[in-house]
Amino acid sequence: MTAYHQYQICIEACLRCAAICNHCAASCAQSDNATDKAKCIQLNMECAAICYATAELMSLGSTHVKELAKLCATMCDACADECRHHDDEHCRETAEVCAKCADECEIV
Repeated sequence: MTAYHQYQICIEACLRCAAICNHCAASCAQSDNATDKAKCIQLNMECAAICYATAELMSLGSTHVKELAKLCATMCDACADECRHHDDEHCRETAEVCAKCADECEIV
């Protein structure tokens, strides 16, 4: 089975994105204005979840990779858009990583 090698770049992008989204959600939750960042926190947690799932199913060689990658790209784009509304360093970094992950998922 070559699924992992076939999707390796996208898998790595998804895992990186999930990690940075978790970091961003935790950082936003600990900020002084956490209630103002509720949407950002929620989208980061959702994005991390779909990124982990996408990476896992790609490595397993799922027959639903294309559909999952499309959904992952959509959710990464939504997370990136929300993070761009915040001026925190972690949000800026997350927006960049989410956009790159979306790009990788879109070409699967």
